[in-house]
Amino acid sequence: MEKTLRLAQEPRADALLSRSPLADLVGMLLDQQVPMEWAFSGPYTIARRMGADDLDAHEIAAYDPDGFAALLSAKPAVHRYPGSMARRVQQLCQYLVDHYDGDAEALWRDVADGEELLGRLKALPGYGPQKAQIFLALLGKQLGVRPPGWREAAGVYGQEHAYRSVADITGPESLARVRAHKQEMKRAAKAARDDGS
Repeated sequence: MEKTLRLAQEPRADALLSRSPLADLVGMLLDQQVPMEWAFSGPYTIARRMGADDLDAHEIAAYDPDGFAALLSAKPAVHRYPGSMARRVQQLCQYLVDHYDGDAEALWRDVADGEELLGRLKALPGYGPQKAQIFLALLGKQLGVRPPGWREAAGVYGQEHAYRSVADITGPESLARVRAHKQEMKRAAKAARDDGS
């Protein structure tokens, strides 16, 4: 199945995401406290700065931590918090080396069902329950990874025709719809806080 992700909204970064399971995992890891496009451009920036056309979990895990932090901190920085994110990316890659011989796709290649896949994703360093469900939805909706029960395991992020997360972004229009949904959720949360005070 030919897949084309448009999460970074930049052709070279999206081309890497479309062919690299590790880039997808790293992009999702970086997707917090920065615009989504910035986060999902990160894997391409890291690969380019390492002189490679893809990410390699073994190489990243073995990289000198100070050197890797400097690589993510160089202008323009890969993330708003490049030092802490460099540590998280290395921890993620070390986990993949230890548990899956560095093969990111092995995370989902042989799962029996959506719950098993969700459990594997939640076990990843830096992946809490929400991030794991969003990534599971991304796998199912855009990458053709659909073990039995995947939508249920992904919770609200697995719903069809929902514009809640990165899993639903296929281009500029859907990006705008997801942003609008997130703004509405923030307004609702603020209103609920204000009502309670």
